[in-house]
Amino acid sequence: MDITDRRIVLGTMDFGTRVAPEQAFAILDSFVADGGVWLDTANCYSFWTDPSGAGGASERVIGAWLRARPGARDTVRIATKVRHNPLVPHAPDSAEGLSARAVHSGVEESLGRLGVDHVDLLWAHAEDRTVPLGETVGAFGELVAKGVALRVGAANHAAWRVERARSLARERGLEPWTALQLRHSLVQPRPLAPVAEGGHRMLAAEDLDLARSEGLAVWLYSSLMWGSYVRADKPLPAVYDHPGTARVLGVLDSVADELSATRNQVVLAWLMRQGIDPIVGASRVEQIEEALAALRVRLGDEHLARFAEAR
Repeated sequence: MDITDRRIVLGTMDFGTRVAPEQAFAILDSFVADGGVWLDTANCYSFWTDPSGAGGASERVIGAWLRARPGARDTVRIATKVRHNPLVPHAPDSAEGLSARAVHSGVEESLGRLGVDHVDLLWAHAEDRTVPLGETVGAFGELVAKGVALRVGAANHAAWRVERARSLARERGLEPWTALQLRHSLVQPRPLAPVAEGGHRMLAAEDLDLARSEGLAVWLYSSLMWGSYVRADKPLPAVYDHPGTARVLGVLDSVADELSATRNQVVLAWLMRQGIDPIVGASRVEQIEEALAALRVRLGDEHLARFAEAR
């Protein structure tokens, strides 16, 4: 795979909350200077840590950065999401959902915070089965037709729902979802064991099968397990405590040593080798620099076979 086919997506979830605007600006500057292109945000980021109890902080920081960096909009691509922003502060149960009205309203507010006239990719952040799927598909298709979103995708959706939505879009002559976003990493939780984070949907074999069959992009979040690969003070969650994890980490250390790379870089290279785009969050410039250096890490078939056997 050519290096131009591999990309790291900058996750901006904590911008404006856990990551102060000035630090976020430095991370964004470094990301772009090193050739980074895609920024991933959401209209709900991060209501759970924002004193206001509502989302929008991340988009506002990106918007401020764009205003302070003339020409930056021509360099970066922006992906945002609708679905989870609470309509009542501090009340997650009041999430906007995916009705046509909610989708249009959410995107309009996102564009205002970002200070742009369109986003390059709009995600449905999670399923909303209280709304007919056709209504959601119609709203996303209308936004593409208007040029407000250039592409659309589905995050945390079952594969069959994605394909059903794509079928509905095709029947109506609308732009279908062409990207998937799910959670995945080199280590895996125990089979069938739920993860603690509500709303996270793990990448499954059927998701990759759908993506490869239909030519869909695949973005992954939590790919570096919140620093657990490299930080002793952030151990992997208990659900990852099983023999397979120990085997994988052993191989990871060996491969990192052979390639003179960090654990994180090998994990990212392993994902990108499969045609997957990992989303990497950063709170310091050094973290995004380390991640982008993974673009130069080359895993051979023998490395992949060792990981497959360990997993």
